[in-house]
Amino acid sequence: MHDTNLDGIYGIPPAELAPSPPTAIQFSPLIPGSHRLEEREAGSLGAMVMLAPPGTVERRHETALALRALAPGGLLTILAPKDKGGSRLAKELKGFGCTVTETSRRHHRICACERPAAPTGIDEALAEGGPRVDETLGLWTQPGVFSWNRVDPGSALLEQHLPPLSGRGADLGCGIGFLSRAILASAKVEHLALFDIDRRAVEMAKRNIDDPRAEVRWADIRGGIPLGGLDFVVMNPPFHDGGMEDQSLGQAFIRRAAEALRPGGVCWLVANRHLPYEAVLKPLFRRVTPKMEAAGYKIYEAQK
Repeated sequence: MHDTNLDGIYGIPPAELAPSPPTAIQFSPLIPGSHRLEEREAGSLGAMVMLAPPGTVERRHETALALRALAPGGLLTILAPKDKGGSRLAKELKGFGCTVTETSRRHHRICACERPAAPTGIDEALAEGGPRVDETLGLWTQPGVFSWNRVDPGSALLEQHLPPLSGRGADLGCGIGFLSRAILASAKVEHLALFDIDRRAVEMAKRNIDDPRAEVRWADIRGGIPLGGLDFVVMNPPFHDGGMEDQSLGQAFIRRAAEALRPGGVCWLVANRHLPYEAVLKPLFRRVTPKMEAAGYKIYEAQK
């Protein structure tokens, strides 16, 4: 018997649009410490409120997980901005065999449905959105993680110009481990801590990095990182949050790097050309050197 009085929540839906009880179990892979919806027993939840992710394959995968976790007749409330998947929610839910009630408020589409006794298409959506080895990348990856099916151009540029590093360091916002593999190619690297806010990226990085010098952590580094005295930090910091540009993300990464480095330690940073990170770098580092600019990106070496 399952305790179907338990409620789930995915992400941080606006409470005024889709309220959920304070006891609801958080399942978002983007909130460190959350529960894994993949491991939730089938039919074990009575209700779920979900702020749907914007990517179609990712959204269908997470919706299928939610429907599987709900008990028959359990209520699923799922919402998204109209221009970030909200306009497709009703059709996708109907494809799972749900009878849908749809409303619109504050530029969001809000869909509610009861979990049918026998949802359709669950296994297909789970397979389509699950982890896999990308033949082009040669890496484990999953829809929804950053640059999941291609090498990010900024990371590729940094990899090409990154010198052999040595000592103890960190890869902030490691993703699936593309840059970390390049860092660990140097035999002089003693230890590398990889951090990412996306649990799925962390899990893929663990599969992709088979090296005893590497340690992968699921964390939001904006709250600080439990490391100090590092010889180097490497990063391609994010500048979007929830689909909106947020330059404070990259600024927070720079501050965390400065806090973690020893005097004389170096930060290697790649960023889009338009991002004004120099004003944050210069007060925190003794020397800031632009190393290269190409294809809309710029690389800095900053010495503390």
